[in-house]
Formats: sequence, structure tokens, C-alpha cells
Amino acid sequence: MVSKNAQNICHDCGKEIKMVGDELKNGKILVYDDNGNKITIVKCDGCYKKNPGLSNFRNCEVYSRIVGYLRPTSQWNKGKQQEYKERMEFVVK
Repeated sequence: MVSKNAQNICHDCGKEIKMVGDELKNGKILVYDDNGNKITIVKCDGCYKKNPGLSNFRNCEVYSRIVGYLRPTSQWNKGKQQEYKERMEFVVK
């Protein structure tokens, strides 16, 4: 049963999910625990078949070491962020 507060829009594609009374007609309800907080999302049947898990829930924070300090790359200035994007990795044989 879906609560009255839950939105009936697919988390992945944004498609509207039909409801008949309190039941979903063309979707699934997924409930997750996030450090004690319950997260309820709804997925359409098509998106659920492609990926039954929760994705795109929150952005992953990336850290990098600069001059001995670990800092999130999101806090860098625009120039440093661009430099980080342009870095190339090399493998030594």
C-alpha cells in the first residue's frame, strides 16, 4: 500500500505511475534505510526490470590529496577542478 504522501512518479524516468485506490497499477515501491531514515521511492515496471536497485540517490563525494591534506574536489576553485578533469593516468610496464 502506498501512503497518501508518496509521489506516484518513477524515480528513474519521471513517468507517472497509475494508482487504483491505494495500490500501484504499473510500478513497484522500494523502501531503503539511510542511517535510520526510511526512504520510499517508486519505480515504473520498465525501470524496475532494467535495474531493481536504487541509483542516482546522492552524489558521490570525491576527495583528493593536495599538499598533504585530503579535501573534497567540489570545494576546489574552477581552475583546479578543470585541471583534475584533464589529468591522464599512465601505466608503467
